[in-house]
Amino acid sequence: MTELAGFSGREIVRRLQKLGYTVLRQRGSHVRLVHADRTKRKITVPMHKEIGVGLLSQILNDAGVNAKIFLSL
Repeated sequence: MTELAGFSGREIVRRLQKLGYTVLRQRGSHVRLVHADRTKRKITVPMHKEIGVGLLSQILNDAGVNAKIFLSL
C-alpha cells in the first residue's frame, strides 16, 4: 500500500484521464470526473498537494481500477 503514497490530486486526475475519464467540472479545490462512456462512473478528486493512501484507495475503488494498473500509467 505504501506505493500509493505521495500522489497529488493533479497527478491522480492526469492518470485517470489516461484511463478514459474526462473533467466534468471543478468547484473550488475538487475536480469532478466522468468516464468517457458517460455511465454512472463519476469520481471526485480533491486537488490537494498530497492525497492520503486511504482516500486514493477509495478513489481507485470507485473508478474500478487496480492499484497495479494505476501505478503503471
